[in-house]
Amino acid sequence: MFKDRVALITGGSSGIGLSVARKLAAGGARVALVARTESKLRAAAGELRGEAFPLDVSDLAALEKLPERVVERCGRLDIVVNNAGVNHRGAMLDWPPLKLAEVITTNLTAPVVLSRAAAPLLREGGAIVNVASLAGMVPVHHEAAYSASKAGLRAFTRVVAEELRPRGIRVAVVCPGPVDTDFFGDIEKVPDLVFSQPMSSPERVADAVLSCLVADRVEVALPWLSGKLATLGYLSPSLLRALRPFFERIGARKKRAYIERKRAAT
Repeated sequence: MFKDRVALITGGSSGIGLSVARKLAAGGARVALVARTESKLRAAAGELRGEAFPLDVSDLAALEKLPERVVERCGRLDIVVNNAGVNHRGAMLDWPPLKLAEVITTNLTAPVVLSRAAAPLLREGGAIVNVASLAGMVPVHHEAAYSASKAGLRAFTRVVAEELRPRGIRVAVVCPGPVDTDFFGDIEKVPDLVFSQPMSSPERVADAVLSCLVADRVEVALPWLSGKLATLGYLSPSLLRALRPFFERIGARKKRAYIERKRAAT
């Protein structure tokens, strides 16, 4: 399906990014993977017979040059998946100002820069897919900067999708709820509300990303029902406030069960 196409994937050494890369490579694409940890990145690229581009996406000057480097090494560029992300959980006042700015730079500014730099190099039939979050649909308590970054990424995607449509380039955003990856970090710090929604696997999110590459879809939220609940909460903040304690109680139980499963598996 993706034979002879070249796909650039940020955060491609693990989690959702690696799952996307595996599925694209299985479909015949040549993958160009981007991540900060060079050892993991080169291992992933070696597994998929792809190309490794060690890079921190917050280095915006280097990121701007990345699409041209991919074309120089791989001969073309057809797909960009903006997946790299960071989150510093907790109240805003718990974090230094520049740590909050780091979330915005990584999750929003970097995809804007990479999309702008890549777009002129994409051919008709090319695509850009951004990985956002349900937190960009409904802000999550103690994840202010993260929610803001993902809301901004959704807005950017929707506008650019219309701008690039006449050039035959698809632009879409995927908004998952909780995903079973190492991105959680310290699970105790994850808001209970997050765990109130069904957990997705990285492979399921990767399937949603690939669906955006083959169909004219601007946004995919998953799980489906969670996306509908997020939309309802956005449209009615008073209802969201009323229901939040209920969902937090559910989430607290599910988070504890998740932690216990993880401990039992180690």
